[in-house]
Amino acid sequence: MLKVTLLNQTGSKVKDLNLNEEIFGIEPNQQVVYDVVNAQRAAMRQGTHDTLNRSEVRGGGRKPWKQKGTGHARQGSINAPQWRHGGVAFGPTPRSYEVKVNRKVRQLGLKSALSFKVANNLLTVVEDIKFDSIKTKNVSDFLKDIKVEGKTMVIVTDLTAEVCLSARNLANVFVCPADHASVFDILSYKNLVMTEAAVKYFEEVLA
Repeated sequence: MLKVTLLNQTGSKVKDLNLNEEIFGIEPNQQVVYDVVNAQRAAMRQGTHDTLNRSEVRGGGRKPWKQKGTGHARQGSINAPQWRHGGVAFGPTPRSYEVKVNRKVRQLGLKSALSFKVANNLLTVVEDIKFDSIKTKNVSDFLKDIKVEGKTMVIVTDLTAEVCLSARNLANVFVCPADHASVFDILSYKNLVMTEAAVKYFEEVLA
């Protein structure tokens, strides 16, 4: 049985929490993780790049000079790519970089990322995270109490304004709702802090 220590918000042990080994205890599939992260990074690209081709450049409505007898090479339009201020040949146009990944592959990638954190003792589970006010000190003290240092991703199921806004000034802390957590984000941060409810969420969704 796979177990982790469940802490309260002050860092004291509450109990041992059993984890579903099919979610948090599998052998990480590196190829699947690569494919999922590659797809997620591709989806982040806006794809709004655009250049003018020869039909979109202004001007060039007539032939610059007659076909023969000038000593120049024949030309049909000053919009051609070889002309200064002419159109761009084979330039980028708006497009989607979306890469299709099957649902089961995405789920396996998430399981692999979570299992990697557990295997390397980088997962910390707390009962709940609640603050009475919006202060950066709330989050920094909370991470000190549970003995977590460095880049940290915090996953919760109920993202309150007090938790979200208290963490926004900390460059190394990222708070994310469980239903928006991605493999790319999980692997981008060294430490992973999850509430008990978030653990249950993944065990239900990925089962």
